[in-house]
Amino acid sequence: MSMRRRNHPFTRFAKWASRATGHPIAFILAALVIVVWAVTGPMFQFNDTWQLVINTGTTIVTFLMVFLIQNTQNRDTAAIHIKLDEIIRCSEGAHNALLDLEEMEDKEIEAMRQDYERLAASARKLLRKGQKDTHVPEVKPQSLEPAEVKKGVSKKP
Repeated sequence: MSMRRRNHPFTRFAKWASRATGHPIAFILAALVIVVWAVTGPMFQFNDTWQLVINTGTTIVTFLMVFLIQNTQNRDTAAIHIKLDEIIRCSEGAHNALLDLEEMEDKEIEAMRQDYERLAASARKLLRKGQKDTHVPEVKPQSLEPAEVKKGVSKKP
């Protein structure tokens, strides 16, 4: 497995921008810009150009930040999925069918969610009876069985 650290220039910029804009100093600077803008209002008689400056500036910053935030979020989400997939992959008794759950259709995800909700409800019943809920019951999501048969996915030994 290659652990290359050289990133695309946009990725490096997005990482830097997300760290910089998430810093308290960035908030203070943004607040200062607004204060300066508000204080200069009387000097410009609160005219349309004065209002247009803040409207245009905030629109541009917001527009660009949406893409930076989305890039950072996508990277973080992908990393979390890979880490969770590794935990599932190396856990004995875990269902490998959950490895790429985020790639499944919504109805398949919903069916699996309902399976796990039933499992959780069963565990809560055990707890209310004073029993332990730490056993590992088998989860057999019906939504996966046809896909497994079609794709020839083998089960973990």
